[in-house]
Amino acid sequence: MNGRNVSDSRDEGAGREFAAAFQRVVDNVELVVRGKTEVVRQALTCLLAGGHLLVEDVPGLGKTSLARCLAASVEATCHRIQFTPDLLPSDVTGVTVYHQGSGEFRFHQGPVFAHVVVADEVNRASPKTQSALLEVMEEGRVTVDGVTHPVPRPFLVVATQNPVDMDGTYPLPEAQLDRFLMRLRVGYPSRAAEMAILRDRRGGLRVEDLQPVLGTDDILAMTAQTASVHVAETIHEYVVDLVAATRELPGLRLGASPRGSIALLRAAQVRAAATGRRFVTPEDVKALAEPTLAHRLLLAPDAELRGYTAERAVAEVLESVPVPRTLAGV
Repeated sequence: MNGRNVSDSRDEGAGREFAAAFQRVVDNVELVVRGKTEVVRQALTCLLAGGHLLVEDVPGLGKTSLARCLAASVEATCHRIQFTPDLLPSDVTGVTVYHQGSGEFRFHQGPVFAHVVVADEVNRASPKTQSALLEVMEEGRVTVDGVTHPVPRPFLVVATQNPVDMDGTYPLPEAQLDRFLMRLRVGYPSRAAEMAILRDRRGGLRVEDLQPVLGTDDILAMTAQTASVHVAETIHEYVVDLVAATRELPGLRLGASPRGSIALLRAAQVRAAATGRRFVTPEDVKALAEPTLAHRLLLAPDAELRGYTAERAVAEVLESVPVPRTLAGV
């Protein structure tokens, strides 16, 4: 067996191990979160891509449970922050306190210092408090009184959001929306899934009962592994063309930023690795275009009045941009 065959065999073995580990986490989360396989897979994809997740839907659909189950499955610390109109930025990031006995100032960490941070009902807080998440989501650190404090790795913010037309909500600013790698909607469960939920309430597994199937070191190693998934030049061109096309649609007043291109490509690499492949295909990109791009698009006022949606805009872009036929170097 020559060197190339040995290398290919190792890559295939690593790919199978990655896919198996990915599926173990998905199966573990689904012991509690019933009937939402694709939502669970995309949430785990977001974690492995090093991004953050915005889960938007009406109350009671398991948005917070999804985040807690994901953290429990990978043995990660998890802190929940209930966002309310009177929540202060220091309630999120932490505060420096003077200790009279020692005569020194000490930083007391806020709940943002965890592997998984659940920002529950994030759009019920004021814009000033929402902005407290901007630095930590982008750079993985918090600056208080001029001193920088890094947060643990891996680091995932799962923000839950009620629909913006509900009472007491503030729209998230565009700069903050752009920092979420994905936006997902959970949706109502199927009849069978809802029946399973009711049976579970009589003695089934709860979030607290979940046993971890991976550790945080495993997640960091898997994240590093996804970065080496091959991306052909034609896939780079396809991603750039898709994102550029959102900036030309007449129904939008703002298309996706280059951060959207990066998010789409990173998520596609994770999806490829989760299926045991060492290269990205156009199908990976197409499957993740809506959750990674739609929330970054701003509708023109007249288009919004006509019922035009960001999801429809992404669908139009996918239909109009030619799909690459070859994957050079694969």
